[in-house]
Amino acid sequence: MNAQFMAALRQIVEEKNIPYEALLDTVRAALESAYRKRYGAAGQIRIDVNEEQGTFKVFALRRVVEKVENPQTEISLEDAREIRPDALLGDTVEVEITPSDFGRIAAQTAKQVVVQRIREAEREIIYDEFDARRDEVVTCEVQRRDNGNVYVTVGRVEALLPMREQIPTERPYAVHRRLKVYILDVRRTTKSPQVIVSRTHPGLVRRLFELEVPEVYDGIVEIVAVEREPGYRAKIAVRSHDEKVDPVGACVGHRGSRVQAVVDELAGEKIDIVRYDDDIEQYMRNALNPATVTKIETNEEKKEAIVVVPEDQLSLAIGKKGQNVRLASRLTGWKIDIMSEQEYEEHLRQRELARDPSEIKMRVYDLAQELGLTSKEAIDLLNELGIEVSSHASTVNGLQADELRRYLGGEEAMLYRDWHKVRPLTPEEFRAARQRQRLPEQFTAEQAEAILVGKTSKPQSEQEEEPAQNVEAPAEEAAAGEAEQAEEQQPAAPEEPAGEEPSAEQEPEPSAAELEQEEPRPEEQEAS
Repeated sequence: MNAQFMAALRQIVEEKNIPYEALLDTVRAALESAYRKRYGAAGQIRIDVNEEQGTFKVFALRRVVEKVENPQTEISLEDAREIRPDALLGDTVEVEITPSDFGRIAAQTAKQVVVQRIREAEREIIYDEFDARRDEVVTCEVQRRDNGNVYVTVGRVEALLPMREQIPTERPYAVHRRLKVYILDVRRTTKSPQVIVSRTHPGLVRRLFELEVPEVYDGIVEIVAVEREPGYRAKIAVRSHDEKVDPVGACVGHRGSRVQAVVDELAGEKIDIVRYDDDIEQYMRNALNPATVTKIETNEEKKEAIVVVPEDQLSLAIGKKGQNVRLASRLTGWKIDIMSEQEYEEHLRQRELARDPSEIKMRVYDLAQELGLTSKEAIDLLNELGIEVSSHASTVNGLQADELRRYLGGEEAMLYRDWHKVRPLTPEEFRAARQRQRLPEQFTAEQAEAILVGKTSKPQSEQEEEPAQNVEAPAEEAAAGEAEQAEEQQPAAPEEPAGEEPSAEQEPEPSAAELEQEEPRPEEQEAS
């Protein structure tokens, strides 16, 4: 070993960016390994390297004993005092054991160890460097493509851009193209550390805004949340910690210059900048921009919301392929269901029907308005059905309201048919409904016929024994209707000339002379 070897070590330190002390420790370990392999030394040894002269010495650590049994680990007191006069029994002294021919042998034996240790140190430095730079944005250059994956160089390290982390609208990546990427992960491998970078991570948008917007970098404007569908659309929620600074305006920049720089870097991906609000309803309104929101109904427990928009704003609120509402839902952390005003009314109606009708309270006035009656008419009809009410402010439950609906409009008009067994209309009730001319069009012919003729599910013998005075009027009306229907179904007979009897065969028309002979004379007419 000489001064040239030490100079070579310093050159490696500069090129590989390896700490000098770490490399020197590697050289000491390599020389120790070479010495043990060459001379089979046992016990502890120490390598002393003189950096200035480029020389080294090998020392063995031996314990001072009265009687030597193992010369490689022990030394007598007399020999120890020759090296160190103050040595005592039990002390440890260093004995130089540097061989005369160790320089050439050490260089050959230590070569592989030194190279291996240098590579390990280099890998460790690379790993520590990029591990500390996680979640940062770096500029890289595309080197090659392989099976959909793209390999880029970040400084002196080759990084991997997997297919799943690539923006679909900007593939394929041209070789030597420069990109800004997000350091996603660093993994240890048997060779060199593998750096994984991304172009689709939401953190890339956040870091790009930090580069373009000084207020974001300084912390005056905070980016609360970022959600994106890479290559198509992104939404970011921002708020300001300074009342004098508008967070949306700061991110947009003069004539959109700041946000446009980010859009260009992301291959034209549209970015919506949303003002964050602690009020979740207002936050949702902002997140669904540019759609206009009419009403929001929230469920805090399930974190679900129904957002009502005008009919002409429905497609705008949902967005292309559902992008707008999907990003707004992920941005707010709530499940959002978009409905038009008409759909929301139907939703409320269905939800009302799902409730127990006996628990639903309804004023007589509102029920009368629903059925097109006056309050007095509704009160009279309810009392007639056995439901006691006294004024328009009285309340009835859902089942009682259904009784009046059925009385006026039949079973089809009932809202809670599944909640109770419906009693069929009696002939008297049916007759009263006809007199009021409120028999609904939904009534089928079978329903009307069953009520008119008083059909029941009893046996025929019991039906014959029952008196028929209660159904005389409906029976007469049914018989008249059946007669009219039978007449309509019969084919119409051909019309005959006036004054002639119908005959099976058509007689030939008489001539003019025959008609004159048949006509009676005036005298005969007078006589007759």
